[in-house]
Amino acid sequence: MKILRHDDKLPETPLKEFNDAYHFQLTRKIAEGGMGIVYEARLFGAEGFEKQVAIKTIREDISDSKNFVELFIGEAKLAARLVHQNIVQIYRLGKIENTYYVAMEYVRGIDLRDFIIKHYEKGKKIPIEVATFIASRVCRGLEYAHSRTDDKGRPLQVVHCDISPKNLMISTEGEVKITDFGISKAKGLIRGDLVEGLGKAAYVSPEQIKGDAIDCRSDLFSLGTVLFELLSGERAFQGRNREAILDKVVNQPILSVRTLNEEVPKELEAIVLKALKIDRNQRYQEAADMGYDLEYHLYHKGYGPTNQTLRNYLQQLSPELYASDFKPKQAEKPLPGDLSISLHSPASRYS
Repeated sequence: MKILRHDDKLPETPLKEFNDAYHFQLTRKIAEGGMGIVYEARLFGAEGFEKQVAIKTIREDISDSKNFVELFIGEAKLAARLVHQNIVQIYRLGKIENTYYVAMEYVRGIDLRDFIIKHYEKGKKIPIEVATFIASRVCRGLEYAHSRTDDKGRPLQVVHCDISPKNLMISTEGEVKITDFGISKAKGLIRGDLVEGLGKAAYVSPEQIKGDAIDCRSDLFSLGTVLFELLSGERAFQGRNREAILDKVVNQPILSVRTLNEEVPKELEAIVLKALKIDRNQRYQEAADMGYDLEYHLYHKGYGPTNQTLRNYLQQLSPELYASDFKPKQAEKPLPGDLSISLHSPASRYS
């Protein structure tokens, strides 16, 4: 095989396709959401190659819906462009018979929803610097996603649309990662008229509820609700039902987080209040600005939390995640045999 230098001309004849032979073996169901099911899997390749991955498939009951299939494909195409340490990486979009699947980075760790629940069960408060650090890492992931452009340098106008504890992961290495761009909006990759999902009621922005055009500021409002919950131990917006919650998001000014946790510094409370302004023109305009304020609060006096800090804290909170014999919770039902994926053909067939 000849290795081309950067100044060499490409050959006139097209390059040959590489035939591949590998397969995935599903081992357990991790989660099931509005559009898909996520499984833990092993990827096997040549010469004994093996890698742990996650496989997302469209739920069988909506697999015939053209809109959901287009959203699923759009999510994969979008997320594949997002290569950042604070975003779960997409490896491959494929199709087996009539079933689309996405192979993605497997994150060993815990989602933020379970992280919050563990504190509630143990009667513990989440340390303020830990909560702030988590939010700052989400900001950096959003800053990257929001600023992405296409191959011609045109903004993709990416908006996640569903920033909530369930879609934020903490790995056992202390990395914070955004996942599930399932109802995202991005110019040219996911058609806006296909995106009808609202996200989770307690975390959506006022403009999402009112059906207004949304932009990156919507994600920052949602992140504000997550940070409020991390700091206070309670959701920013609560109600007897979904409609009552949505009404509060649109019409009720946010309470001071210090009324629920007086240990929260006033400077940090000001960041939360700014992120949660009902009028988005008074909100943070970019994730970079909110990220800067959070990081200034953490580090302006010197040393502050790092990934290692978060790793050590998670190990104290959930030591079972670090045990050599740790076995994640298995799916409630046995995995169907026909979901094991075996591929033996050119990659182009599955594009």
